[in-house]
Amino acid sequence: MKPKVYIDGREGTTGLQIYERLQARSEIELLLIDSDKRKDPVERARLMDAADIVFFCLPDAAAKEALTLIRSDSTRVIDASTAHRTAPGWVYGFAELKKGQRESIAKAKRVANPGCHATGMIACTAPLVQCGLVPQDYPVTVYSLTGYSGGGKKMIAEYEGENVPENYHAPRIYGLSLQHKPLPEMQYYSALRYPPVFNPIVDDYYKGMATTILLQNRLLKGEPTASDVCAVLQKHYEGQALVRVRDFGTQPGMLSGNDLAGTDLLLITVCGNAEQTMVTAQFDNLGKGASGAAVQNMNLCLGLPETAGLHADWSEVSC
Repeated sequence: MKPKVYIDGREGTTGLQIYERLQARSEIELLLIDSDKRKDPVERARLMDAADIVFFCLPDAAAKEALTLIRSDSTRVIDASTAHRTAPGWVYGFAELKKGQRESIAKAKRVANPGCHATGMIACTAPLVQCGLVPQDYPVTVYSLTGYSGGGKKMIAEYEGENVPENYHAPRIYGLSLQHKPLPEMQYYSALRYPPVFNPIVDDYYKGMATTILLQNRLLKGEPTASDVCAVLQKHYEGQALVRVRDFGTQPGMLSGNDLAGTDLLLITVCGNAEQTMVTAQFDNLGKGASGAAVQNMNLCLGLPETAGLHADWSEVSC
């Protein structure tokens, strides 16, 4: 029998993108709810109990409430909200995080899908901390550029509606309290002693991200060069289907936030010299930063090819 999959919250930005990646796949059966019952807890519970995999594409409080509706012991959940990303009993859905993470996802009953900003920061930072190059008490600084689709339907409407304010056409810094929601998962899965200083920026384009960490090499173990940092990251991601690291010194003259828009890939570029290093992860906030990662996790949970249904053609990327 085909595994059954239900998307709770299919009408949202993330849910629609997951549906787009799944609707043509013949090896699974998508369970669909009638539009007039999409907020009916009885019907939602029935579909969730009938499913092998349920995606939560909901606000945090709604995701926690949805979990209480499930009665079936066999239903597995992939939660795209922030509600369970550091919660006990949940496996973090970044397969490339460390050795054994992919296998943990494949066996998990509950998978917390990573956040988009966190995906970029953790991809750049965690391998360097794991090998001891970046000390756990290092004062990590992150800035992350995103397209406006990362703000969901409300922000999309603000950018694409009538009478858009002039300042919306320039990069806008937000999260000014320095207490943004991704900080707990950034710190936890990078194994840092302190939360990073995190600066998110939204710009006037639909989708795509460029997340950057900045390092002072004299504060790193062995005072490596930027080229050494690149070599460590290349070793960590060697053989990964969806994550690659550019050879040092081969980057283009500029890195754009939307270079990997429309893909489910993540490309890391290391720049710098003997004294300072800049590490940038480019990806699609709706792809590897959200819906693409969720589908990757579903594939792992169901024992399907990891990149099935994903936009994972590296020949379309200049790297």
